[in-house]
Amino acid sequence: MEQMLMGAIAAGWLVAGLFFFRFWRQTGDRFFLWFALSFWLETAGRVALALMSPAAEDNPGIFGVRVVAYGLILLAIWQKNRKR
Repeated sequence: MEQMLMGAIAAGWLVAGLFFFRFWRQTGDRFFLWFALSFWLETAGRVALALMSPAAEDNPGIFGVRVVAYGLILLAIWQKNRKR
């Protein structure tokens, strides 16, 4: 059951990434590209977590992927709000 839920969460992250990727292609705004990459990193992290037996969310590799993903979101917000 846990692996099925991890797969569903990963599918949700993947769809969200595709959503933002579509907007990046339409607008060319890097904000959407950073968000798409962040969600795809989250997808990869969830898939890796689902493949682990037993699932260990405190694994440094999984935690590192999340830190990078959230860092991309912060980068996107910073770039969007900086003065030009």
